[in-house]
Amino acid sequence: MDKKNEYQDEGLRGNEKIEEAIFLLQKEPSQEQLAHTLTVIRRRMQEGGQLIVAVEPDPAQAQMKLQTVRTPDGKIWWSAFTSFEEELKGADQVKSTFLSEIGRMFEAALTVPEIAGIIINPWNRTIMLDKHLIRIIMPD
Repeated sequence: MDKKNEYQDEGLRGNEKIEEAIFLLQKEPSQEQLAHTLTVIRRRMQEGGQLIVAVEPDPAQAQMKLQTVRTPDGKIWWSAFTSFEEELKGADQVKSTFLSEIGRMFEAALTVPEIAGIIINPWNRTIMLDKHLIRIIMPD
């Protein structure tokens, strides 16, 4: 492995713990398992963990904006991925991505009224973090 890839992926190392917690939550949904999953996400955030965020051009503003997912209920969510493997499972070909610190992404999500929250791994090991759950994860 060359140094560039080693450096690039450092913020993603440890995210398999999030994927595993989400997998267990999907297998056995319960308040206890949800609490455990949120704790795992909080720990990764405190360790400076990162998520992969997809962006798309915004012709109106001549800049990039975070890619969104619209759920059947009409709500709009940001999407983020714990690993490049998770991102590649998607139906869409994600064109551009960048790494974002989990904490910064959560802080930003809380300030954007038009989004409902963040969906982590929308295609597979999925958890939908609405603003209520994000506030639970965020330290006071």
